[in-house]
Amino acid sequence: MHKQVNKYLVIGALLSGIAAVLHLLMILGGPEWYRFFGAGERFANAVAQGRYLPIVVTVCITVVLCVWSAYALSGAGAIRALPFLKPGLVGITAIYLIRAIVFAPAVLTTGGQLTPFVFWSSAICLGFGIVHLIGLVQRWSAL
Repeated sequence: MHKQVNKYLVIGALLSGIAAVLHLLMILGGPEWYRFFGAGERFANAVAQGRYLPIVVTVCITVVLCVWSAYALSGAGAIRALPFLKPGLVGITAIYLIRAIVFAPAVLTTGGQLTPFVFWSSAICLGFGIVHLIGLVQRWSAL
């Protein structure tokens, strides 16, 4: 008997995986890539000066995104069940949605500007969160 794999969580896994790859490419691309992807001038300058903190932060983000991708695949039924699957997927979905909703107001509240990075990264996180939410709702009873 063939089990049904949830396409929304598979898409969510792919999206997190793509985001992880892009973060690795930023490390390889250097300061210009950090600037292009909106990491900020401080981070880009630190990379240009050979500092390790931006790379460590970027690698940590990459690892988190890979774990999130694995959890989405697990929730989809594409791979074995990972520990704490249901709360993990709830947390991942919540983080994407909260990041989408809270980031722009937080930037504006602290005196920042609504830059293209703030807008697009929030929109991307909203899309990722919605895809995860649909898949989570569809698979809720099976998790």
